[in-house]
Formats: sequence, C-alpha cells, structure tokens
Amino acid sequence: MLPTTLQALLLVWLGLNAVVACVYGYDKWQAKRGGRRVRERTLLWLAFLGGAAGALLGMQVSRHKTRKAAFRYGVPLCLLLQAGGAVGTWLSLR
Repeated sequence: MLPTTLQALLLVWLGLNAVVACVYGYDKWQAKRGGRRVRERTLLWLAFLGGAAGALLGMQVSRHKTRKAAFRYGVPLCLLLQAGGAVGTWLSLR
C-alpha cells in the first residue's frame, strides 16, 4: 500500500490528467464548430506542467493535434520526463 501522501499525489495527478484530456477534447469540439479555441501554447503548457498523459490521451481519442510536430514529439517527451521524475522520486523515498 502506498503512503497517504503518495496516494494524494497520485489522485491529484490523475485529476489533472483527466482535466487536460477534457481540454484537448473541448478544443477539438470548438475547432469543429468554429468556436473560440484554446491556444496551442496553453495546450502544451498543460502537458508540460504534469498533464502529458492526459494530453496524449486527449490527442489520440479526439484525433486532435496529432500532425503538429510540437505536439507529436513534445507531448511524448514531456511524458517521458515526467515518468522519469516520478520513478526517481519513488526510488528516493524507498
């Protein structure tokens, strides 16, 4: 069982990534209907600030931003860096 602090961090991370996936879906919906869009810079910052898994999920599910190089390569790179940081943190706490 994980310590309470790690459980809380995991829940926050899951919540953040769920929100980020929804933001990507919302932007796709707005793109289809010609509505006001979310800036690409904002989408990338959301991925960089801990929501890379949600961004990747949102990109794949909604088929959105999958052709742009900044998203195609930047979001998976953010995910790798975040996963490495999480593993490093976990190993240092053991």
